[in-house]
Amino acid sequence: MFYYIKGILAHLDLSCAVIDAGGVGYKMTVSETTRSALPSVGKEAKLFTYMAVREDGIELFGFATVDELAAFKLLIGVSGVGPKVAVSILSLLTPQKFTAVVCSEDKKTLGKASGVGAKTAARIILELKDKMTGCVFTDSDMNSDVAAAEVNSSELSDALDALSVLGFSRADVMVAIRGLDTASMNAEDIIKAAMKKLVKG
Repeated sequence: MFYYIKGILAHLDLSCAVIDAGGVGYKMTVSETTRSALPSVGKEAKLFTYMAVREDGIELFGFATVDELAAFKLLIGVSGVGPKVAVSILSLLTPQKFTAVVCSEDKKTLGKASGVGAKTAARIILELKDKMTGCVFTDSDMNSDVAAAEVNSSELSDALDALSVLGFSRADVMVAIRGLDTASMNAEDIIKAAMKKLVKG
């Protein structure tokens, strides 16, 4: 019904934002990712929307970017994943990191989101991994073809294992090494290059 709503941000709290557009206050459930991207109350804001219609009511969800809306739609299409769980995941992960997590099959990181257990994390990866090929996320840090090619490198595999021991998630590492020619690098060089970005991040 609504593609986006643009107006004055009238209210913002941990779970929702209200935009005053033409004298009407639209209350939208938002993720932490979107909340942190919004301006201060009283300034103009724009949120892309999704309307969830259920038997017990209608709820409007707002997203700072089209990419986050697309990720939300993918998530609620997974069996057993509702809007609240999808928002929980997108509060933990940006759309780009979410893509990297799915493509690298990082169930541990997905499981950190509220309401996501081991079985749900596995189901999300199983149902969405193939859909990430040619993903619509224009700023995507990872796609499945790249992830598959890079993980097949033994040097990269060794680097991932070493960085995991240091406490870095597989998804964050994959994001950090985006653009590197890992095929021509040894494990030590990959670790050094990744660490520079991971420590700064």
